[in-house]
Amino acid sequence: MSGLMLDDPDGTLEMLRDSVAGFAERFDGPEGFRARRDAGQDLDRTVWSAMAEAGWLGLHLPEEIGGAGLGVAEQAVLSEALGRALISEPLAQLSVFAGVLLAQGDGAERDRLADGLIAGTAIVSPAWQGRDGAPAPLVARVHGEDTVLTGALCHVSAPVSATDFVVLAEAGGDWMLLSVPAGAGGLSVDAAPTLDGAQLGQLTFRDVKVPGNAVLARGNSARAALEAAVATTRLALAAEMAGIAAEAIDRTVAYTRDRVQFGKAIASFQVVQHRLVDMWSDAEFAQAAVVNAVETLADGPGKAADLAILAAKARAGDAAVTITRRAIHLHGAMGFTDACDIGLFMKRAVALNATLGQPEELRLLFVAREGVAA
Repeated sequence: MSGLMLDDPDGTLEMLRDSVAGFAERFDGPEGFRARRDAGQDLDRTVWSAMAEAGWLGLHLPEEIGGAGLGVAEQAVLSEALGRALISEPLAQLSVFAGVLLAQGDGAERDRLADGLIAGTAIVSPAWQGRDGAPAPLVARVHGEDTVLTGALCHVSAPVSATDFVVLAEAGGDWMLLSVPAGAGGLSVDAAPTLDGAQLGQLTFRDVKVPGNAVLARGNSARAALEAAVATTRLALAAEMAGIAAEAIDRTVAYTRDRVQFGKAIASFQVVQHRLVDMWSDAEFAQAAVVNAVETLADGPGKAADLAILAAKARAGDAAVTITRRAIHLHGAMGFTDACDIGLFMKRAVALNATLGQPEELRLLFVAREGVAA
């Protein structure tokens, strides 16, 4: 299948696709998935450093703080290509989400984190959710020149490898985003493996003190930064799942052409052809939804962009999970083995589908947002 059909007047999008293809030749996605899972790691630092060298980590950050200053189209194409290659390091959370938060913040601490994120030397992990996935600000209280944090945050990416966390807290009814070093006193980390070979963690804060300059944003600015980060990351996840779906189809078509049964390639059987067509149409709709979201958001944030992103994430999530499950079925018994790569695509699709909202939840949000005046 072809990639996302977006205008590319200067060839930047094609260059990004080529860079991922070259990267995948050096760092095989499925093998990296297995190696990280078997080692119990939450991040492969070698791969992450190579991603930094490729210029992918600062893609969304503005040029004035050292980023590439590129837009949602470039991020979508990069994410879609990473999905195809099954490069499963948590770029959406540690680069896209964290990058948007930092871009909306200010101050010397923001600049330090941005420099480290771009170089790959700082692993900046956002922490803002409760167990149900909704925002769950820590309790913050002022103690002299310090801010003291208490509470717990869940679903944190790369909890062990992170060098810094950007956490959501609340004081006097106002939200704030703060930088907390991974080794801060009173901070404990619990990590658990995920389906896609990575780990998610829970952070527990017991009177963790951070200095006043650790505040990156507060009040309406903090709320706006979090909303923008969620929306942009949902779009990146949708693009990555569209790439997973497309690659699963390509691999399944190739397999059914080579697999011979009753003296014929199984791709010649009508029932198999019908399944492949169903898979192809689901993937095409997913890619179209992502393109629509990219083009709508490029016109500016607002209700139309919010709805398009929710639709793209829901559509791509359904497509990726359904297509990879059908692909496993068409691969026969070997599709269920760990040695067969197609099962890894399914596991990655399921994990991404659950990140920042399942399709059913996003459709309910769509309906609720649709009824609100722009």
